Amino acid sequence: MRIAKFLGWKEFVVAFFVMAFAASLPNLFVGISSAFHKIPQLSFGDIVGGNLVDLTIVVALAVLVAKGLPAESRMVQASSIFTILIAILPLLLILDGKLGRGDGVLLILVFFLYIFWLFSKKERFAKVYDGEKESITKEFKIFFKSLGKIIFGIILLLLAAEGIVRSAAFFAQSLNLPLALIGILIVGLGNALPETYFAIISAKKGETWMILGNLIGSVIVPATLVLGIVALICPIEIVDFSPFAIARFFLIISALFFLFFVRTGRKITRKEALFLLLIYIAFVATEILTR
Repeated sequence: MRIAKFLGWKEFVVAFFVMAFAASLPNLFVGISSAFHKIPQLSFGDIVGGNLVDLTIVVALAVLVAKGLPAESRMVQASSIFTILIAILPLLLILDGKLGRGDGVLLILVFFLYIFWLFSKKERFAKVYDGEKESITKEFKIFFKSLGKIIFGIILLLLAAEGIVRSAAFFAQSLNLPLALIGILIVGLGNALPETYFAIISAKKGETWMILGNLIGSVIVPATLVLGIVALICPIEIVDFSPFAIARFFLIISALFFLFFVRTGRKITRKEALFLLLIYIAFVATEILTR
């Protein structure tokens, strides 16, 4: 919030960059590590599972704490459409069984296309803040102190990601489950914890713009930039698509309902939040029962 005020940007935009990039670092770390170990399907499962968590659990918890999540802004409305298309795009690109380097380049280009759109008009990102102006020296001090806290948080996320990679391999071997399924159910859920916590704290403070920026960024960055980088390092080939079949169905369902809720009432209600939560519970139950 302090950085948003210092830059004169909307909280949505700062939350998009700060939380999206910070929370996507574990995804990136897991992705690069899995790519170098020639098991990039773990990364794909992680991102599919993470996006499903973001569009159900993260939204639901934030809405329940904030008692509703308004989404009247035209920028948020447009971004929600972009978010849903991006969440589904990797699933379409891998229908042929492979996410190649060409697909990786396309995903990265889509990410920069959204950034270009976001900054192409000043009203989409700029905001004038009321209140007394601090001195330049004090503003810089506050800015760099806040930035330092963010960097420290990022370092902790990277350390946590190392534990995630090691644990994923352990669970896959111990439970005799496909690595991709571990990525969807366990790694995806674990890597979604930072944005979940951020959404709940923002909801308690009534910062709904921060929640939406965090949410949209946490879907867009992993599904484009992170997955694109992983595909460039090591093309992702899915020999057995069965672990992804159920996740793909539920991700599309949750994405469509999220878009419907945002665009109809221009606000996500508590009842709609509970419905999204039930979608994720149904997904986990289906995955377990069909093993």
